[in-house]
Amino acid sequence: MAAKDSIGRAGEAARKAQRNRYLQRLIEDEDLRGSLLSAYGAARSAYGRMSNGKPASRAIFEDKKLQRELREAANALRDASSSLKESPKRRRRGGLGRTLMLLMIAGALAMVLSEGVRSKVLDLLFGAEEEFDYSSTTAPAQDAPVGATAS
Repeated sequence: MAAKDSIGRAGEAARKAQRNRYLQRLIEDEDLRGSLLSAYGAARSAYGRMSNGKPASRAIFEDKKLQRELREAANALRDASSSLKESPKRRRRGGLGRTLMLLMIAGALAMVLSEGVRSKVLDLLFGAEEEFDYSSTTAPAQDAPVGATAS
């Protein structure tokens, strides 16, 4: 019975996580994740510099690398915070114009590479070709008799 309860609690926790808009943004927004990872890295490095045995107040005022790392951490956290406040950015992948362009290119390639498609398109544009046999109504010109000379 305890296993069922823990599975039920885990399922409920997963459903709550799916409904949490901040977790959804964290999963979907690569820039937000990058800002948070950058802030974490800078803060961790700054903590390592502060815990080197010197008094923290002295390290903050004298250590230029520590000041730079704290500034980087603060900037990354500010970027992450503003990213969370903004609506999520939808990345456009081209839309209708790109789709039409791809269709035109594919159609042109099909016409160039396939004689059957090319003839169908020409038939649609200009009408089907009419097949006809040519027969002449005039008689061929007769050659002059051999031996007769023109004077």
